[in-house]
Amino acid sequence: MRIVIGITGGIAAYKVPELVRLFRKGGHEVQCVATAHALNFVTPLTLETLSGRRLYSDLFAPANEHSTEHVSLKDWGDIMIVAPATANIIGKMACGIGDDALSTLLLAFGGKPIYVCPAMNTQMMENAAVERNIGTLKGWGVRIIEPTEGELACGAVGKGRMEEPERIYDIVVNGQMSNANGRLSDKQVLVTAGPTYERIDSVRFIGNYSSGKMGFALAEEFARRGAKVALVSGPTSLTVNHRGIERIDVESAQQMYEACMERFENCDVAVLSAAVADYRPEQAYDGKMKKKGDSGMVIRLVQTPDILATLGKRKGEGQLLVGFALETTNEMAYAQEKLQRKGLDMIVLNSLRDKGAGFGTDTNKVTIIDRQGKATEGGLKSKADVAKDIIDAIESRMVQ
Repeated sequence: MRIVIGITGGIAAYKVPELVRLFRKGGHEVQCVATAHALNFVTPLTLETLSGRRLYSDLFAPANEHSTEHVSLKDWGDIMIVAPATANIIGKMACGIGDDALSTLLLAFGGKPIYVCPAMNTQMMENAAVERNIGTLKGWGVRIIEPTEGELACGAVGKGRMEEPERIYDIVVNGQMSNANGRLSDKQVLVTAGPTYERIDSVRFIGNYSSGKMGFALAEEFARRGAKVALVSGPTSLTVNHRGIERIDVESAQQMYEACMERFENCDVAVLSAAVADYRPEQAYDGKMKKKGDSGMVIRLVQTPDILATLGKRKGEGQLLVGFALETTNEMAYAQEKLQRKGLDMIVLNSLRDKGAGFGTDTNKVTIIDRQGKATEGGLKSKADVAKDIIDAIESRMVQ
């Protein structure tokens, strides 16, 4: 891609060279455009060396390649990023003011994706005018990469830190914010992932081979699209990398049930991908059970709570509930029956007979089935890409 990075006069401008480096390393072309105040924090030589292109900072500079540089750069660029975006440039954008190289280019850049990365003191972020201006930009389709919370340049702690370059790169290059101001923006999403362990004694359990990779991929993709995610996870070594995800670690089916019941009422979408044990030992032994000899051992099992069916009964108007079905025979029939019996809006079917699908793999192959019986079969893909397909289907359902 050809990326235009607009830099304004905030202390977070020191992060921009790293952002430029990341895009160039990824094989993209970069053109830097800076305000006069931005050059108090980062030098033209630094930006030109890293980008490999002459800096554009003076609307009327005789060194400009074109007399209407703001128009030619609009034609050249595919995407524009404003980082850091001060309250001043956000206000100019919202009011249609073009009085320097950057603001004039922004006026001309309509019709192409623009990402804005606010960075300012918390009090400024919370100013009614700034909030109004950001709301105006969102309404026009400008993609706001929200600032994070932490220690600010003034020494205060609060929201206003520009997002880190690696995260901005991830959002822009992977298209991970295409819907961040859309249907999932600020929606509450519940995702379950991984196995459950049902204790036999202090060292043994009943479990399964689930790694949690599918559920974690779903949680990450929901968060990238602007949702606020509660990820209820059984035992797994996986980690989450997005601030929009609250992780709740559980061990047993009962603990997962309780965590889901606590959060379901306030969620807009629930996707239950966890492989929950159907049975648990009636009693768990305190300590390590000893061998019983050749006579063997009998453990009485009782059913665990059916999380999916319970949520299906509790589901309110406007809530979407999605389940998973891992089958080995009569896959389609079993999945459709489960969808109806448990009151789901959608079910994701995958078969252990498909090579590369199922537990522990980095890939998956699924068929997405809705309540009307429409089945959409996908090919073998990474679980990250499968997560995108599933969430695309959920978003389409939210429109209906």
